[in-house]
Amino acid sequence: MRILVSSQYFWPEDFRINDLVQALADRGIQVDVLTGKPNYPEGRYYPGYRGWGCQREPRSGATVFRVPLAARGSGRAIRLVINYLSFIVSGLLFAPWLLRQRRYDVIFVCAVSPLLQAIPALFMGWLKQCPVIVWVQDLWPESLAATGYVKNRFILAGVRHIVGFIYRHSDLLLVQSRAYQPSVSASAPGKPVVYYPNSVEAVFCEPSDIQEPRVPGLDASFPVVFAGNVGTVQAVEVIIEAATLLKEYSGIHFVVLGEGVRRQWLCHEVQARGLGNVSVPGRYPVEVMPCIFRKASALLVSLTDDPVFAATVPSKLQTYMAAGRPVLASLNGEGARMVVEAEAGLAAPAGDARALADAVLELFRMPAAERDRLGENGRRYFQQHFDRNLLVDQLLGHFRSVASQNVST
Repeated sequence: MRILVSSQYFWPEDFRINDLVQALADRGIQVDVLTGKPNYPEGRYYPGYRGWGCQREPRSGATVFRVPLAARGSGRAIRLVINYLSFIVSGLLFAPWLLRQRRYDVIFVCAVSPLLQAIPALFMGWLKQCPVIVWVQDLWPESLAATGYVKNRFILAGVRHIVGFIYRHSDLLLVQSRAYQPSVSASAPGKPVVYYPNSVEAVFCEPSDIQEPRVPGLDASFPVVFAGNVGTVQAVEVIIEAATLLKEYSGIHFVVLGEGVRRQWLCHEVQARGLGNVSVPGRYPVEVMPCIFRKASALLVSLTDDPVFAATVPSKLQTYMAAGRPVLASLNGEGARMVVEAEAGLAAPAGDARALADAVLELFRMPAAERDRLGENGRRYFQQHFDRNLLVDQLLGHFRSVASQNVST
């Protein structure tokens, strides 16, 4: 079987599609990747890459085809729009030429924001006469409106029409959250919409002898670790407010790992408020994250208080559960429900700093054996619902089913 994976983001950018491509290649699947020039999250091209020109390179058992892409820069709305549009335009212009002699059984779109990145894949599906599967990671235009980058209702209505076009012209729609199914089904009447959750990179599932890095704040008696994108959606202001409320508890220390448009604001607030209980050391390689997570007393996930994010399951939640440490979920809806159902930690309403501070204190005062029990519950829930090999098998089943239907028609 030969698969084309289309994703605006790919290695060396840190996204789970990297590991999924590796897993498919390990199963003997021939995989090509259509992507752009890596620049996420800093907004600058990674060493060895530049915006213009096409590139072809081997990676993770796959062949990677890169089209020109405008860097996202500092994260201003206009730069993000240009970044998103550049992948669509480059994909439409250059992908047919780059992939002109290659045939595929299925085209698979890993549709993290923006969903509009699926447009070149649909065009390639039409050219190659092969089915297209879109894995919906974010609801659009709802997510676009919730971030505040776009407020014009005419633009949002236009995006909604384009999203509906993408859904209706896909052969199968996979959604990372069960709560997405009603919205996606309403936009694509008659199209199959199937729940297919995220898993984690192999590094979080396999024993490792990588030495633990020195991370500021991680040697505190009760480190609370947040890891991932430090952006507007993650509502990192709730961390600042909760840390302010907990300043008197010397053992509690918040460690915020990652990059994003709100990191500089976060650093400024830490300094302005004199928060000695918050460290913002930046981004670390994914290979060392399991070591960091094992050292944490609790792992924090947060999203802003908006209905669209209440339907979302943050992908880091599966990673946290796999690590076997208690989860603090400053979330509404599906993500919070999952933590409570798994008995993997404590949940607080999104954006409620007082509730988050109270949850941190509850874990802080909890016997270590009880915290360990919560962590083990999370690991068990992960193994039952999000096991990496199980989900790869499911995805291959979807590929074969859609490909066979295409042959029969």
